[in-house]
Amino acid sequence: MNNVTLLPADRYIVVNKSILSDKDRLVIMSLYEPLIGSLGVSLYFTLWNDLNINNIMSKDLIHHHLMVSLKSDISKIKIARESLEAFGLLKCYVKEGSVNDYLYELYSPLTPSEFFNHPILNIVLYNNVGEKEYNELKNLYKMPKIDLKEYTEITKKIDEVYDTSKFNLNTDLVDVHKNSIVSSSRINYDEIISSIPKGLISEKTFNKKTRELIDNLAFIYNIDTLKMIELIRGCLNEYGAIDKNGLRILARKDYQFKTGSLPTLVYRTQPDYLKNPLGDNSKRGRIIAVFENTSPYDFLRHKYHNVKPTGRDLKLLEHLIIDLELPPAVVNVLIDYVLRKNNNKLTSAYVETIASQWKRANLKTAKEAMEFAEKEHQRSLKKIPQSVKNTEVVKTPIWFNQKIEDESLNAEEEAELKDLLKEFN
Repeated sequence: MNNVTLLPADRYIVVNKSILSDKDRLVIMSLYEPLIGSLGVSLYFTLWNDLNINNIMSKDLIHHHLMVSLKSDISKIKIARESLEAFGLLKCYVKEGSVNDYLYELYSPLTPSEFFNHPILNIVLYNNVGEKEYNELKNLYKMPKIDLKEYTEITKKIDEVYDTSKFNLNTDLVDVHKNSIVSSSRINYDEIISSIPKGLISEKTFNKKTRELIDNLAFIYNIDTLKMIELIRGCLNEYGAIDKNGLRILARKDYQFKTGSLPTLVYRTQPDYLKNPLGDNSKRGRIIAVFENTSPYDFLRHKYHNVKPTGRDLKLLEHLIIDLELPPAVVNVLIDYVLRKNNNKLTSAYVETIASQWKRANLKTAKEAMEFAEKEHQRSLKKIPQSVKNTEVVKTPIWFNQKIEDESLNAEEEAELKDLLKEFN
């Protein structure tokens, strides 16, 4: 069915699955064109233009209309259409007959923040345009950060303005739908399974989640079936299951060996939309800026006095960022907190206990993580007998001091603050 021949006489209609705007045009032109090409962009805009005046659905058209509009042959149009499908901008359905009928569902592009934080599109764009143009595009969509400390929000809620009991809700309306980006498998699973002795694998070895992981790693790191077999063999456990963390690390190492660089997927800083507003030049604000503008890898290397983190440390960082989906700045706060509390040791069990709690608390920013850590610390202190508090010095990070701007710091605290800020400010 995927290889249905496309002919100029084949009919099609376009159905809008979103609410398209002029901002979407800009995003398509600047972010998606390096991925789908100029013909892909032209095809998207032509299908958009085919919609009726209400922007909902087109009339019946034939593909010869696209050939005339785009001044291109049908084979190139099909390739352009498939590029739109691959990057989540279009879904295609066909009803076969003497003349085939196609239905094209048109989807809006991701927002810039969603695009630059997407694990695949982010990397594909970087690889296609290079570091300089990538950074220029990223700066194009940066939102200004405004310090709201001296403002009070007075926004009204809907039930304060309207009597919601009088609303007549009709859900059968146009809605904004985002199409997911799915990487089709470039891996031959039959070949993998046949290459591994049956006694080493179980029925659940290649379940849906595991296959999704393998497919995504294969796409991101450009791994073929033979190389994937080698990597999988290296991380099968005694129960016939694949160690997912181990597979990620092996894929990363293979990528680093081939390219000589670290993948941007893991070694990245806090997304712009989760950063503190600009203008906070207080000591605490500068500490937050360090957490936000440093990758967890570089932050940990700094804490180790520029010694590269060990393989075990990298595995732990990848677990925090990929599996627990903690934002980079939150991971940095966690590292700083644990090293200070745990005698400068990054113990996996201790880190994971705290990280799991922070994940449940849905912490997204450095500020949230810092405040949460301080509250949990105060709660734990209440459980410690007073006699122990009097004899034991409880070590905490310098940013635990809420009055850091007003109070004089002792020599050790001053040295810690300077050490934290000197390399990154």
